[in-house]
Amino acid sequence: MKKLLLLSLFAPLLACSVVSKDSTQVVQAPQDTLFLAPNPTITLLFAGDLMQHQTQIDAAKTSAGYDYSDCFKYLKDEISAADVAIGNLEVTLAGKPYTGYPAFSAPDEFAYALKDAGFDIFLTANNHSLDRGKRGLERTILMLDSIGIPYLGTYANENERKQKYPYLLEKNGFRIALLNYTYGTNGIEVEAPNIVNYINREQIACDIKEAKLLSPDAIIANMHWGEEYKQLPSRQQIELADWLIGQGVDHVIGSHPHVVQPVELRSDSLSGKQNVVLYSLGNFVSNMSAPHTDGGMMFKLTLEKDSVTRVADAGYSLIWTERPLLSGKKNFVLYPINFNTDSLTQASSNKLNNYKEETRNLLDKHNVGVSEYTFY
Repeated sequence: MKKLLLLSLFAPLLACSVVSKDSTQVVQAPQDTLFLAPNPTITLLFAGDLMQHQTQIDAAKTSAGYDYSDCFKYLKDEISAADVAIGNLEVTLAGKPYTGYPAFSAPDEFAYALKDAGFDIFLTANNHSLDRGKRGLERTILMLDSIGIPYLGTYANENERKQKYPYLLEKNGFRIALLNYTYGTNGIEVEAPNIVNYINREQIACDIKEAKLLSPDAIIANMHWGEEYKQLPSRQQIELADWLIGQGVDHVIGSHPHVVQPVELRSDSLSGKQNVVLYSLGNFVSNMSAPHTDGGMMFKLTLEKDSVTRVADAGYSLIWTERPLLSGKKNFVLYPINFNTDSLTQASSNKLNNYKEETRNLLDKHNVGVSEYTFY
């Protein structure tokens, strides 16, 4: 598993002295020919809502516990190939009884399976963060700590937030500050001393200033926002994305609507700077069957740098979730959108192809500067 280093905000000298901004090196070739080494790069992969409805929990149950080994087998190589894979953990790990909607508490085995599938970081600020109240929030944090998965968005107390947030990711010579906020928690109020990062512009502005003190190569805001089941972003999403970029955020990645929404690669004609705005990744895994909710996208962002950091590549790959009701299999299985459907039931094949066609039509019409890639 890839190792990540979280630096305390209380160690500014260490945080600002690790990486040189100019990392292009001159290398001596065997024939005394000088050439420039390739610019360093980092590839980040973002996935949408990692959910566990009751039907999923029941499907994974075995005599020995819960088994998710079949769920992610067709995506594991792609997730693991990224330098860092980040997913929106839209459940608590609150312990038994394990329940789905409306008060999610997933088996611990679900978290282990996601780690085994290649995920490195979880986002925990979403509208289900407080489904099991204070105990659920705190046990989720303890569980993630115990299996060595960093997280951001919820905290046991203010001291922990100060130490761990903004989250500083260090990998491949890059320093990337990650932020995470949610529009709300389904009307459940957070109990002191716990903290959930809510979308509050005054607080976010302060956090962005703190992130800049870390001398990051990029700041990425992960926003839990928008209107459920709407395939186009709301005016509020667009305005907030514009504001975030105006405050100094480089890229914005969204979740919550449970359907895919468009992605833009914005370019500033004066500065040449590029900003990714992805309004919704859709579902990664769920038991949702409403139109357009049975799939999502994985978004891959590659950054490179010399004296500045830039977008080297940005693309998305569609994925689809097969439910036992369609397949006759025991468990849920995720497929790349270009999976050969000859091995699937006719019902599954039809659903996958419908999702592929409708989602491609949407994104082809509304995306800006970002294209689909396939990997299977």
